[in-house]
Amino acid sequence: MTQETGIVTTNNAFEELASFNLTDAMSQELEGLSLSFERIKIPSAGSTVFELPTMDGGEPETVKEFTGVILYHHPLFAYYRDKYAGGNEPPDCGSFDGVTGEGDPGGACVKCRYNQFGSGEGGGKACKNRRRIYILREGEVFPVLLSLPTGSLKEFTRYIQRLLSRGKKSLAVVTRFSLKKAVNTGGIAYSQAQFNIERALTEAELAAVSNLAAQVKEYAKHVGGYSVDLDEFVEVPTPFDPATGEIVEP
Repeated sequence: MTQETGIVTTNNAFEELASFNLTDAMSQELEGLSLSFERIKIPSAGSTVFELPTMDGGEPETVKEFTGVILYHHPLFAYYRDKYAGGNEPPDCGSFDGVTGEGDPGGACVKCRYNQFGSGEGGGKACKNRRRIYILREGEVFPVLLSLPTGSLKEFTRYIQRLLSRGKKSLAVVTRFSLKKAVNTGGIAYSQAQFNIERALTEAELAAVSNLAAQVKEYAKHVGGYSVDLDEFVEVPTPFDPATGEIVEP
């Protein structure tokens, strides 16, 4: 146990990544192919199991929790002028950094009328705010992608703040992901992601994953453009405080 953080440090499962170069692997094996990371899905209707991709590409594995290292995470904003009907249609305006929107209307996200509570259905935002998280699981060298819905963003923010208060970044620990059932003020159940520290990485592991994380951050700018999966922007409306715009705890 490390004295400065109180976070247990064991194992060395990620050290083998030290000799792996994602850029070389991509250029050799995926030349001319479109880059796309497999996705972990959060089911609707308050289910407390994740759907994880499998090696054979068959039916997803359902698990109550899993662990992995958060290599990188970033906002993903999308505004559809007409109601999103599914598929992989790009939004009218999107943002990968939550700062500047590209498209119509484009510009500064913080000032955009569609990024204000009350502009969308049920009093929410017309521009849907999510966060993409690139997660590396033990024994793998390619990360998987988890798209957090609005109702889970506050929990994720709290987790990052807890890590920072201990002098740790999300890249420096193995995170345990789970789900809990929540209910909005309209009585509709939805799934809310939960985050906990499993253990801290060893110095050797951190050095290995840091190199990979830098490469993933660069590739993340090109993952599917602003196109999204059917479930990425179709979500249960979550209650909010109209005075502060904060999501109300279920």
